[in-house]
Amino acid sequence: MVQTVGLGESFLAEKIADWEAALPSCIKLAYLPYLGGVRLRLTGHDDGQPNLRGRMQALLPALYERLGEFIFAEGETTLEKAVGELLRSRGLTIGTAESCTGGLLAHRLTSVPGSSHYFQGSIVAYANDVKTQQLGVRSETLAEHGAVSEATVREMAEGLRRHLGVDVALATSGIAGPDGGTPDKPVGTICIAYADQHRTVSKQFTFDRGRQLNVEYTTTAALNLLRQSLLLS
Repeated sequence: MVQTVGLGESFLAEKIADWEAALPSCIKLAYLPYLGGVRLRLTGHDDGQPNLRGRMQALLPALYERLGEFIFAEGETTLEKAVGELLRSRGLTIGTAESCTGGLLAHRLTSVPGSSHYFQGSIVAYANDVKTQQLGVRSETLAEHGAVSEATVREMAEGLRRHLGVDVALATSGIAGPDGGTPDKPVGTICIAYADQHRTVSKQFTFDRGRQLNVEYTTTAALNLLRQSLLLS
């Protein structure tokens, strides 16, 4: 089982079409989509030749060449467990500043046994007053860019780092729906940010999948941004 995140099934299949076409007849590939990613399951059938498992493992380097940045683990694991292992191996602490996700991002991080080694806490800053008073978001930023903006989530993440004294921070803000959208920022507009002592990175997405799925996709995108940022640091 190879776990991927951040790429839909059709795009993923296109990237590995030649690799899949060249698989031996005794090895089959299954696409198992989940929220925000796809599990790739290789199944081998005895063909009378030795070391079937070894031959399956030998196929993976070419798969990594095509999908390296999208693969986060092998075997049965979760994205939150994978990022937790990265944090723990680097001796880093983390906290979250959440608006639209309402604490779900913190829940996913703390669902991993041993997360107390790296997770410090969370501020659910749903109201703008909490963003300014607890996270230090400037009122000028909110007035100019709005609560749902990359500028705001960047300040949320940076403020959370200062407030909790953590090494890295994640921030989320968005319009989960079903109402609240505008022509410039429709329902499903989501902004996330990552901050550490050296840099702050932010991204904007549009997830038009209904309120609950919009929130869940946001947490997956934030965890993936954390993973990518840690691998680059």
